[in-house]
Amino acid sequence: MRTGTIGRGLGLATALAALITGLSMTPASAGRAAPQPVPAAAAPAAFTHPGVLVSRPQLDFVRAKVQAGAQPWKGAYDQMMASKYASLSRTAKPRAVVECGSYSNPNYGCTDEREDAIAAYTLSLAWYITQDSRYAAKAIELMDAWSAVIKDHTNSNAPLQTGWAGSSWPRAAEIIKYTYSGWPNAGRFATMLRDVYLPKVINGSNSNGNWELSMTEAAIGISVFLEDRTSYDKAVGKFRGRVPAYIYLTSDGALPRTAPGSGLDTRDKIINYWQGQSMFMDGLSQETCRDLTHTGYGLSAISHIAETSRIQGQDLYPEIADRLRHALGLHAKYQLGAAVPSSLCGGSLKDSLGPVTEVGFNALHNRMGIAMTNTQTLTEQRRPAGTDNLFVAWETLTHAENPS
Repeated sequence: MRTGTIGRGLGLATALAALITGLSMTPASAGRAAPQPVPAAAAPAAFTHPGVLVSRPQLDFVRAKVQAGAQPWKGAYDQMMASKYASLSRTAKPRAVVECGSYSNPNYGCTDEREDAIAAYTLSLAWYITQDSRYAAKAIELMDAWSAVIKDHTNSNAPLQTGWAGSSWPRAAEIIKYTYSGWPNAGRFATMLRDVYLPKVINGSNSNGNWELSMTEAAIGISVFLEDRTSYDKAVGKFRGRVPAYIYLTSDGALPRTAPGSGLDTRDKIINYWQGQSMFMDGLSQETCRDLTHTGYGLSAISHIAETSRIQGQDLYPEIADRLRHALGLHAKYQLGAAVPSSLCGGSLKDSLGPVTEVGFNALHNRMGIAMTNTQTLTEQRRPAGTDNLFVAWETLTHAENPS
């Protein structure tokens, strides 16, 4: 299993004035777009539930399609129900301390936690679609097992691990709490999210961008479940600072933008952070030249955060649509087999994006009407999208052509 590794040599965050001065003194930064004003974050006056990645109207759409035997939803549902995550005989494996080193070495509870969280989400979807209370009860059993035990995440990958598991837990909890009657320990689960997960993810990360994006996804979802407007606003602020620093557009200038507090105050530091790539093009991600798998993590988290914000009435898609459509299109093109030019990552791209295009494609193409030929081809070719066993699961089922 791959994970992000903590970026080296990024230095401490400099004051804003020093950052601007440092960049202006770098000749190669000529043509860089001036910093754009960041809109004020605004959590909803009233949170929508269920409202983390999927809403009740979206769930109703999926349920109707599955009941009608319509494709691709019925095939995606069958795939989900045949997976280990839908098993009613699953036994939770909670730990008081989950310890995850780089590349999950050591792996003391890391896989167990992530997979129990995905299972809780899977079972909550199964509950809603079938209305069979056994699935809700099993989801509750898994969530209760962890909320009764876990106290901390440790070692170098703790923030990322917390982000991944913390992205799946609120999806499950939202569905169960707001569509099923009878979860006595829901308050204890909320305490777990507030005390164990949120502090690890809310302040973001200056590691590779997929870290902060996954952590921010967890923070957004947890904030919705807790109805925590302050944390929601802080997470949205992180998102607005990170997305322009993760996906490049030519309008950014000669060099990519940098996230607030990154310490990337010279051309050399920026290029090193972008995996040595010095030629930039629309849709390039900070991790493209690392590998497509980590890039997929970042693009998926961006889509998930925007989807949750839209459900909550604060639609972030318009702000990031141009970046996301270019990023999905660029990477889909090469995933489909187009020759990689020597100017891009030395002419070679590694690994695969994974099952990460459905949510963004549905939002941008089906809802917003943006033409996305390469992304559409890749998305439809790979249906039904399954799970990456980390934090992405069953998105053909939940988001394919979902108008809600």
